[in-house]
Amino acid sequence: MTTPATSADPMSAGRPSIAKLSLLTPGNYPDGDPATGLEDTLLLFESAERLGFDGAWIRQRHLEHGVGSAAVFLAAAAQRTSRVELGTAVIPIGYESPFRLAEDLSMADVLSGGRLQPGFSAGTPPHAELIGDLVFDGDWRGYDLSYGRISRLMDNLRGDYLGGPDTVIHSPGNIQRPRLQPHSPGLIDRLWYGGGSARSVGWAGVNGLNLLTGNVVFGEHSDDFGTTQRQLLEEYRRHTDPSRPARVAVGRVIVPFDSADRATRERYRQYAAARHDRTLAPQGERRILFAPDLAGTAEQIVERLRTDPVLAHTTELRLELPYEFHRGDYEQILYDTVEFIAPALGWKPAGASVRSSVEQS
Repeated sequence: MTTPATSADPMSAGRPSIAKLSLLTPGNYPDGDPATGLEDTLLLFESAERLGFDGAWIRQRHLEHGVGSAAVFLAAAAQRTSRVELGTAVIPIGYESPFRLAEDLSMADVLSGGRLQPGFSAGTPPHAELIGDLVFDGDWRGYDLSYGRISRLMDNLRGDYLGGPDTVIHSPGNIQRPRLQPHSPGLIDRLWYGGGSARSVGWAGVNGLNLLTGNVVFGEHSDDFGTTQRQLLEEYRRHTDPSRPARVAVGRVIVPFDSADRATRERYRQYAAARHDRTLAPQGERRILFAPDLAGTAEQIVERLRTDPVLAHTTELRLELPYEFHRGDYEQILYDTVEFIAPALGWKPAGASVRSSVEQS
């Protein structure tokens, strides 16, 4: 079992000190050529490991040109990497069978050598009006699609035997007590929840999940993103068993310019500018708050990260890669981050020297 790194003391003050650096990618591919796009994402995971990233995470997306099954993708990524943590951010639990998903995650974890970091979200999942009737028998609108579904998955991952002490199953050449197979004992301690509200982070803390929080939160008590996200971290830790070294990973969209050519820099500027207005005020009925993207030179980005009111209270930074960029863009962003940005925040590459992905291709 891998011992999680303890997050920074929530009451301590100071500048960010990053011990773990991960990436989160959307896994884009062209509608007519998914194989090429998925291969590009696997190559990106390989590049991340060579560059010394501590973790590589994939989004799970339905009805989009992205990864519809994170467990399947990460099982493939496990065969292409040897050290890096492999995460999902996040699997919408509403569409999943708590037992079948537990089987898939356990299998992928065993294939990875115990590197899986599955993350979840609860509630009615995206596109439910289109997919719900395809997934479920009966009227899914009355089903528990919230935290209870995650709790059931966790119960399955614990690997308790089914039936009574004398219950056995027979298979060719074998008699055994029944439980979820393969059983991966450490996986239950490596589960994450993507929380954006006080209720969700409190539930994650009480139930022993690690916390993912990114560039989207719900402004329940404030219009300020940083204030709200820091309050969520405090709420999570207030509900966490102090004897458990719970992990908190904070995500930021980071787009450095330094090794990009002039045309690419201009494209990055346009990308950030198109998303800026949403950061100026709460959005929609749920008062969604968005963090600004960090686009610019490494020096500019480092300064903004050093003054981030949330990063000073955790030691894990997740680099959230933009949607719909090309692999060359992503590799340039990864390289600039590990060469010019993360070391300025105290991070050191894990198990590898920092080398340009171009040199590795």
